[in-house]
Amino acid sequence: MSSAYEAGMKFALDNGFKRPATAAVEFKRSRPSGGAGSRGPRRDAGPSRGPSRGGSTGSRGGYSRPQSGGSRSGGARSGGRNFQEMNVDLSKLVNKATAPAEVEVYVPTHTFADFAVDERLKANIANKGYMTPTPIQDQSILPMLAGRDVVGIANTGTGKTAAFLIPLIDKVLKFRAAGTDERVLVMVPTRELAIQIEDEFFGFAKGLGVNSVTCVGGANIVPQIRVLKRNPAFVIGTPGRLKDLMERRELNLANFGTVVLDEADRMLDMGFIDDMRFIMSKMRTERHTLFFSATMSRDIQALIGAFLNDPVHVSVKTRETSHTIDQDVIKVHHTQKFDKLVELLKDESFDKVLVFGRTKHGVERLAKDLRSSGIRADSIHGNKTHSARQKALIAFKRGDARVLTATDVAARGLDISGVSHVINYDLPSTYEDYTHRIGRTGRAGKAGMALTFIP
Repeated sequence: MSSAYEAGMKFALDNGFKRPATAAVEFKRSRPSGGAGSRGPRRDAGPSRGPSRGGSTGSRGGYSRPQSGGSRSGGARSGGRNFQEMNVDLSKLVNKATAPAEVEVYVPTHTFADFAVDERLKANIANKGYMTPTPIQDQSILPMLAGRDVVGIANTGTGKTAAFLIPLIDKVLKFRAAGTDERVLVMVPTRELAIQIEDEFFGFAKGLGVNSVTCVGGANIVPQIRVLKRNPAFVIGTPGRLKDLMERRELNLANFGTVVLDEADRMLDMGFIDDMRFIMSKMRTERHTLFFSATMSRDIQALIGAFLNDPVHVSVKTRETSHTIDQDVIKVHHTQKFDKLVELLKDESFDKVLVFGRTKHGVERLAKDLRSSGIRADSIHGNKTHSARQKALIAFKRGDARVLTATDVAARGLDISGVSHVINYDLPSTYEDYTHRIGRTGRAGKAGMALTFIP
């Protein structure tokens, strides 16, 4: 564990940490109260409605300062359109990271050299620095190469993208060698995840003549249509944009024999189920389907039954949160949240920090207020254009911005190396959202810290 990390732990412990043995955080569903307390559209894509009459806007971060008159929700500081705040035992938000020596080391049964894939693809895998398969890769690549449907249940950051890209790129190459074409559809919940998958794809497919297109909302559809007319082997996109292209008759899925549903639980949570069913109905009945999710709910099981045929189940989810993440809570009055955040961020060990808020308006205002306090910050949310979101991500990855404020939907699936801290400025709606938030830190075996502000 790095000295910077240890310094950060000491600073946080000296500045407001509480470690209750057990407690409950329980909030009731409330009517819209506006401001950054409101959830906003589930798809994180439409314009924010702004504060409702009598609602509450935030403190300087845009979150919690109550206005006169109170809110229609009986004084609740938060809420939003059908927003349910997390109901969870507080002890689940407090966890000491486990030292690497105390964690059982997974011993893979294969190396990447063992897999029967194209030699050029093997060279690209090695050039990307992939030496030993992760558990999800070790257990799922072989059945995928054999053409089996696969259900993969794994935490975020476990290498799922490489697990399906490697066998599917090889599949396209083998079909071409046999004189036929195979096309692959990859469906994901957010544009950022789609772009990250394509970035990974470029590395694996370098020099192989296998092309792709990313089709996401918030970006100009015309260039996407132009590339689609070239019949790329891989089409990576979000359900809304894919359906739009299909309705325009610019995307015909009749020739697609393989589909990947990545982070299917999030697509379900975001309300994409009808779009997913529509898209899947336009594919061949006999198809190769790969399904990835972080959870296995009853609804997810229903989707698996509807979309997959005799799948191989691979589960490498060993615990709800990573053992490399130190988790704790900071008890702070809502009127002092912003000042506490600034106080934490002034410590240099907080060098790459993701701060989660509940709404688009709120995280945007929070970033602006942080910049006014001399902290390099940017934001990512659904009200930003595609190019603006990418600009913010690049600035954060490069270190031009120390802090990135984000909504749950916008940050889903982000793979940013070296995130030192995740701060839950606002409580998420579910514990599942909490686990996805804090999964942005403590990746690739590195230590991380997750802090949650509670009233």
